[in-house]
Amino acid sequence: MTPWITDDGLRVFVVLTLLIGGGAAFLSGRGLARAWRPLWRLLFYMALLAAAVRFFNYALFDGTLLSPYYYAVAYGVLLAAGLLGYRTMRTTQMVTQYHWLYERTSPLTWKAR
Repeated sequence: MTPWITDDGLRVFVVLTLLIGGGAAFLSGRGLARAWRPLWRLLFYMALLAAAVRFFNYALFDGTLLSPYYYAVAYGVLLAAGLLGYRTMRTTQMVTQYHWLYERTSPLTWKAR
């Protein structure tokens, strides 16, 4: 029985896409937020990272290289991780640098004092 999420199996998907790619995406999102870059850049960078993850899947595990479905799954996972990293860093920046204006309400949000 083949899992529906990837062509190589759940183990390869978890290790390569979630752990390695997701970690890189999270750190990329944090880096973009730390440099005060706009959020739209994350969309482009995650498209490049998804292509790299799909290439590693192809080169190391004999996966399908040019599959729109698997690319979309990888892009969605990496975009979610990148957005999480971006938002956590932006929240930290706002409540640290403008502590007289904003207070943290959760790890991803802030509100005016």
